[in-house]
Amino acid sequence: MFSRSLCLVGFSFVGLLGFLCFSAAGSQPQSTICPFRSIYQFGDSIADTGNLILNGPVGARSHAARFPYGETFFRRPTGRCSNGQLMIDFFARALQLPLLKPYLGNDKSFRNGVNFAVAGSTALNSSFFTARGLHVPATNTPLGKQLSWFNSHLRSVCRSNCSERLRRSLFMVGEIGGNDYNYGFFQGKSVDEVRAFIPHVVQTIAAAVREVIRHGAVRVVVPGNFPIGCFPIYLSSFPANDPRAYDDKGCLRHMNEFAVEHNNALQAAIASLRQEFPHAVIVYGDYYAAFQSVLGRASTLGFDERAALRSCCGVGGAYNYDGSRQCGASGVPVCPNPDRYISWDGVHLTQKAYRHMSEFLVYNILSQIQCVW
Repeated sequence: MFSRSLCLVGFSFVGLLGFLCFSAAGSQPQSTICPFRSIYQFGDSIADTGNLILNGPVGARSHAARFPYGETFFRRPTGRCSNGQLMIDFFARALQLPLLKPYLGNDKSFRNGVNFAVAGSTALNSSFFTARGLHVPATNTPLGKQLSWFNSHLRSVCRSNCSERLRRSLFMVGEIGGNDYNYGFFQGKSVDEVRAFIPHVVQTIAAAVREVIRHGAVRVVVPGNFPIGCFPIYLSSFPANDPRAYDDKGCLRHMNEFAVEHNNALQAAIASLRQEFPHAVIVYGDYYAAFQSVLGRASTLGFDERAALRSCCGVGGAYNYDGSRQCGASGVPVCPNPDRYISWDGVHLTQKAYRHMSEFLVYNILSQIQCVW
């Protein structure tokens, strides 16, 4: 989602999935897990499992290519913008599939799907931003380019018809669009100016969903944006003197309201797509509610409530975030116990926060996905 610097025991998924696999009529629960054979992921740093750091010398020098990224689970940087696993990793495990390989990786045995997401990427093409006087990084791989990768992948694995392969696949189109707004906000555009981006972003995401369905996808998840007003990067960059600018959790109201506007427009587009493609199951991924669920239960889940809006890896100010000295830079400290923090680097979340969001989303999404055929 964010990319100001290009990256800066409890729950049984399998048991829940076995319970949630309903027939197409939604009547009788089945005893087997949803039989997806693969996952195709499009998006940005929320889901990138290594494409950015393989995307030329600029990507190779990004923060996600350095320790302490990856320290908790992989014990090394993998290109994931967190201390460990991301939501897509937990989704794959829940479906009893291997972790998704990045499209740009050396291992091209994509039997169980492909991850096309690239940290820092936008839904809209770079030309949209250039025309508005905004800079986007050279590594930007917008949704259209990711779809081009997807088409190339299909040509390499399907001699003629990919419909059976895609029918048994789960498609994650996003989260994407967050960076489209970030590049505006962090380069001085007003809320009203960035608000004008929303129809363009949503139309581009809808077009991507339309394209994968026309290729043969029948089960597509389209995630919305996070409550960005709860993230240290926004809280540090747009402080307000009026206490009424903050909600009861300390988040910036107007930024969260902006995210809701995007999400509402996206859900309206999804409703239209459902009418256009009645044979497909298109599910909204409520990342906003999933994050709020974690934040609202912070102490119960074992997070330090006093640090709920502070980054684990970072330095400076009330939110432990300084855009000029970000996680992964020399001399920037990391907290001793990331499991006590929701925010990893002020821009992305910790593995534990992503795990709990995934718990919420697995139930929310797969109860609607009609995953037996």
